[in-house]
Amino acid sequence: MKAKLVPVYFKRDATDAFSLQTERIRSSLSDCVELLAPSALGDPIDEKADAVVFPEILGEAYESSRLFDEIPVPILILTSEFMTISMWDWEIIGYLQNKEISVLAPYHGDQTRIVCRSLAVRRTMKDTTFLIFQDNPGEGFQPAIFKSFYWWKEECTEDLKKQLGPTIQRQSLKALGSVEQSIPHEEALKEVGTWDFPMDPRLSQEAKIAAAKYYLAVRKTLGSRSDVGGIGANCLNESHFSSSTPCIAWNLFFERFGILWSCEGDTLSLALKYLLYHSLQVPLLMTNIYPVLMGMAALKHEGIPNFPEILDEPENYVLLAHCGYFGLAPQSFCSHWNARPPVLGIVDKNAHALDVRFPTGAVTMVKLDPSMKRLMVIQGTLTGYVQYPGSDCRNGAMVKVKDGHRLMKEIGSHHQLILQGDQRPALELIAQVFGLTMECR
Repeated sequence: MKAKLVPVYFKRDATDAFSLQTERIRSSLSDCVELLAPSALGDPIDEKADAVVFPEILGEAYESSRLFDEIPVPILILTSEFMTISMWDWEIIGYLQNKEISVLAPYHGDQTRIVCRSLAVRRTMKDTTFLIFQDNPGEGFQPAIFKSFYWWKEECTEDLKKQLGPTIQRQSLKALGSVEQSIPHEEALKEVGTWDFPMDPRLSQEAKIAAAKYYLAVRKTLGSRSDVGGIGANCLNESHFSSSTPCIAWNLFFERFGILWSCEGDTLSLALKYLLYHSLQVPLLMTNIYPVLMGMAALKHEGIPNFPEILDEPENYVLLAHCGYFGLAPQSFCSHWNARPPVLGIVDKNAHALDVRFPTGAVTMVKLDPSMKRLMVIQGTLTGYVQYPGSDCRNGAMVKVKDGHRLMKEIGSHHQLILQGDQRPALELIAQVFGLTMECR
């Protein structure tokens, strides 16, 4: 993915610095930028452009706010040889912002690449399909829960297309199960033979073969398609259609083809995951959030009697767990990764789950609100992991946040994306590229 940028120059005061810096941008950012033909400020912008870039910003800008305001794409300023703004750009940037003209002004080279990748993602999402396997999401093992999820609603699908661009395509999970059952045993066994990731000795050969058949069935369904950037299934509530779970399959699709995943067919989380991963390129996963403040309303779902003893501000802690463990993430994202026997009672005995860990330290929780116009961001610290043998939480993560009571009022969903590190400055730039507001807690 490369951002298509139009270098823009000032007609009256342009200097040789424009050409010199344009060539620096072309050379230094060749991995994430394609420069289109330069254009003078006020002239039409190439319709293929994702943004314009100002390699030189001059005092003429003070007389040209109307022309800046008429630019139909984002405005990026890169005037230093280090692919950032320069210190003497601040006055002009502040002047434009006071005129309510949004300007992308990265002050670190890593931010510049994030901005450029985000610009490319904004374009490519319009040509991206998310493939979701489901039949009737409101029926199955837990209808009272699954009928309440917004991502199944047509309104959500339509708004995702309108706001961010991806197409949601749904196919029958039952039909996928039939393809799965048609996969020859020998073909599945050959696939298992290619796996070089950790697997619990208790994971049966039947479970490995079932997981391989699930993966191969989805591959056959995809065929030669290149438009699919994300994939998911109503894997829990309609798990009766399969003898496995898709966890290993989703790991393989990401590691082999770069296709992202979402648990339980959550398209809202999948769209945000696609947007953030391809912009930031940092490890992330989706999981459930269980705030300590909810007490037994949270604990009962996981089948555990209590939260671990917390001496320091227990009201500001949350437990993160999904399908028995921390969550589902590909092996390359994790400090610990293992395929284990299933935990939840609603899946087949030959299913499986992934026991994964991120390093302790700073994490960022992110969620796109239902309007798809706001990023809800919560900074936290992953302090460690807790185990409850025999429960639905064999290995969950404990995260401390700044204000647990505020989290309870504003969290918006039990599904949260967890990103490694403090990503708030980068998320501000991404939100700006996508025209989103960002609320940080």
